[in-house]
Amino acid sequence: MLGVTGVVSAPTPIQPVRQEPRQGETYRDPTTGMEFIFVKGGCFEMGDTFGDGDNDEKPPHEVCVGNFYMGKYEVTQGQWERIMGSNPSYFKSGSNYPVEQVSWNDVQEFIRRLNQQSGKRFRLPTEAEWEYAARSGGKREKWSGTSSEYELGEYAWYNKNSGGRPNPVGQKRPNGLGLYDMSGNVWEWCQDWYDEDYYSRRVRDNPKGPDSGSSRALRGGSWLYYPVSIRVSFRGRYVPSNRNNYFGFRLILSSDF
Repeated sequence: MLGVTGVVSAPTPIQPVRQEPRQGETYRDPTTGMEFIFVKGGCFEMGDTFGDGDNDEKPPHEVCVGNFYMGKYEVTQGQWERIMGSNPSYFKSGSNYPVEQVSWNDVQEFIRRLNQQSGKRFRLPTEAEWEYAARSGGKREKWSGTSSEYELGEYAWYNKNSGGRPNPVGQKRPNGLGLYDMSGNVWEWCQDWYDEDYYSRRVRDNPKGPDSGSSRALRGGSWLYYPVSIRVSFRGRYVPSNRNNYFGFRLILSSDF
């Protein structure tokens, strides 16, 4: 092609358009080996949609979240040790068990080091992102993957079947997005400050919780808890420095990495 000076100019390269991943598509991070499931964003009814929840789960209200990648499993002891060089877990049972006895503050340091090593943007999920993913993409589910207490043992480790301890990740059935152990096994820290009355504000688009507080939110319940406390809408909270042998986490990866 001739330019205005008569000199042949090189054609402008065409940049490939990045295709949006498919719902449920898996990405494996080379730094840690963690697997992430693509969750296509959408709107859903967040909170107590069954009418048997606590006051802090009310009122149920519409919430919309964007796209993200959610950890397929809870972060394991082996993955934590690979980044941090030690294993803080009370139940040091093996590399495929969820890491526990980690505080919210500990998790922030893990994320800082992981982001530095990987060059990516990992973080904890917001409560809204966590619940949307746990509900198999915003479905009306009481527990992650099912609304039947009769079926619950197929999806979750809880007080009835856990043997009084955490169990290896990924041993139960996944929910509708392919995510494992979102009900039971270990509580999962979220990014948000906890506010008992936050739902009354009815923040619709990508709510991130209050700007400050004294406790951080946890979701999902654990191996120690009864079915009522591992429901997807149940909200836990603890001070961010607290460690316990049923506190763990899973990560989110930004969808535009």
